[in-house]
Amino acid sequence: MTDDGDLLSADDARILALESSVLTGHTLKLMILRPGAVLDIESLRASVSARLVEAPRALERVTAGAAGGRPRWVAAQDFDIAAHVRRRAGTECATAEDLRLTVSTLMSEHLDRARPLWTLDVIGPLADGSEAIAARMHHAMVDGIAGMRFLETVLLDPHDAPAHDGGSRGAAARGRGASEWARLASAIERELGHPGSRSPFDRPVTGARELAFAAMPLDGLRAIGASRPAHATVNDVLLAAVAGGLRTWLGDRANRLDLRAQVPVSLHRRDEDPATSGNRDSFLNVDLELAASDPLERLDRISARTRAEKQADDAGLLYDLFHALGTVPLVDAVAQRLAGSSREFGVAISNVPGPRVPVAVHGRRVERLFSSSEPAAHHALRIAAISHADEMGIGFCTDPTAVPGVRSLAEAVGESYRELRDAALGASP
Repeated sequence: MTDDGDLLSADDARILALESSVLTGHTLKLMILRPGAVLDIESLRASVSARLVEAPRALERVTAGAAGGRPRWVAAQDFDIAAHVRRRAGTECATAEDLRLTVSTLMSEHLDRARPLWTLDVIGPLADGSEAIAARMHHAMVDGIAGMRFLETVLLDPHDAPAHDGGSRGAAARGRGASEWARLASAIERELGHPGSRSPFDRPVTGARELAFAAMPLDGLRAIGASRPAHATVNDVLLAAVAGGLRTWLGDRANRLDLRAQVPVSLHRRDEDPATSGNRDSFLNVDLELAASDPLERLDRISARTRAEKQADDAGLLYDLFHALGTVPLVDAVAQRLAGSSREFGVAISNVPGPRVPVAVHGRRVERLFSSSEPAAHHALRIAAISHADEMGIGFCTDPTAVPGVRSLAEAVGESYRELRDAALGASP
């Protein structure tokens, strides 16, 4: 790093600029620890502090660029670990509902721009003796893959399981022959060429947040996918379960909706430096097939769509396109508005690979792991999933003033998974 600090990448700077009085810009990972001895906060601080040397962004803050220039990462003077690893006051003997409300409040609170853009809040002990850690990291610092790498580096107890690969291709622009331009045109038509009906989540948002959570067994998701004539992926099954839950939750409106999900796709390279990799995401837009009443038909349609998009490398082509357009500010602004339109997609559904094996914090096993990402203007619902050992944890985040009743949605998605499982594998005992 130079004396003046590293410039934020164009992607990271764009994400930072989205922060406002109603948008906090951070993601949240919620770890629920097995009941046991109360975490010693000073010991936890010492452990995290000793490991921060492996995560240099954790010791840097963002400073505004001069005369409208791009912001930079600079060393945080007088770094105070107590401001980043702390116990949430008033959460002793909390219930599961108290925990949900606490993390909802945390999602609505901005990180302090005068400090590095992350915090670890210890919540509890809960009434059953468990504790929770809510990790918040600004999206300008990490995307989903990089955020999980950060927690592996500074918080989770070391383990032998290899990390999930974040991607295999470079994101550098490729030469454009005639066939490459034809592929790009086809990708644009598939991903951005047919806007859907007005989204029920196309609402202005305030700074209020409400979270809800659901979980599904990974073995069940895999078995459902393997049962289909054309093998469906775990993510296909997840999308189908979410679609079924949305169909139930939205009621009669669902049959009249052409609702598309934007699915982030990580393009991290295997050879990059995980400590400073930041954001490297593209996307696919997938029709959720809400009008399909048969859960297996819905799954097969979703799976066929994602298979075609992946084989054509739509996500990689669009990444290159948007980065090329980023060199022309006015054109870039128009393209970003188009891609982010509520008619192009109604809800974002992300899925980040987490630890392959059970993990622990300070010797306490993590029993459940959930992820949450915030909604955006005209996209008042956000769904984020993360895997951990044998389970998929799903977080639902809304502005409750725009989209109330998110707990009912989480319950509907859980029921949709069970309906899909029974249809694919037969009724469970």
